[in-house]
Amino acid sequence: MLLRLCIPVIFSSLLLLVSAIGTWIQPSTVFAAAYFEDGYLGLTQTELHQKLGMPQAVRDRKSALRVFTYYAITDWEKYFRKLVSPENGEDVYTFTRDNIEVRYSFSYTVDPNDESDNRTLFVRLVDIEFTPAVSIAKIPALVPEFHPSEDPASPSYRSNIWLLLFKGAASPQARFIVREASKDKFDWTLAYQLFSLQGLPDLLTTKALVDRVEISTQSIDLVRQRQRHTHDPILNPYSQEFFQQALTPRPPTGKRIPLPQYAE
Repeated sequence: MLLRLCIPVIFSSLLLLVSAIGTWIQPSTVFAAAYFEDGYLGLTQTELHQKLGMPQAVRDRKSALRVFTYYAITDWEKYFRKLVSPENGEDVYTFTRDNIEVRYSFSYTVDPNDESDNRTLFVRLVDIEFTPAVSIAKIPALVPEFHPSEDPASPSYRSNIWLLLFKGAASPQARFIVREASKDKFDWTLAYQLFSLQGLPDLLTTKALVDRVEISTQSIDLVRQRQRHTHDPILNPYSQEFFQQALTPRPPTGKRIPLPQYAE
């Protein structure tokens, strides 16, 4: 009689033990959180897919230049992702907003200490392209994640083909997605970089056309210390002061050709 009572108890205990061991040995799901207000940088690929759905395509960069090959998501998952490192594939989402094609491409990085076969991918950069090109003033209406500072003193820089705008406080966690070798020496902040294929005019206004925007993390100190010869500081183009400055007429900067003086 005692043996009959013990058998169910022992069996139930074994089931609980096996269940606990099975739960313990299952691979844990990695959860991350976005580092900045854009809501993307630092997310895992799984979290991005939960947020936006599955991508319409995946593209693979073929060189250091902007040369890509695009694959249907089904073809990428079945075959092509096995031929290259998974982090080389960029998830692509395309939207139409105000008759403008807005294409998002998400670049990934991995934890260098992760040696598993199926490494977790983390969003490190968001590339947003416009077809056709749009004015600087129109970008906030086309890209909900784009919230530039309106502070005139917010760090802003330019070259002849791009604008670089910083926003908010630095994030220590953001170093994880930075590829810079000396990344531990600097603080990393949310950055918006606007590119113009046709070039930006010397007299910049918010009517200037932009072809794409990159959302990433960059370092203000790195720019000031090592890139000051290529990054010209400017007034924040999304500030009211910049708008008023653009309305103020400026005297012509061209030099007058001197007229010769003749003796009478």
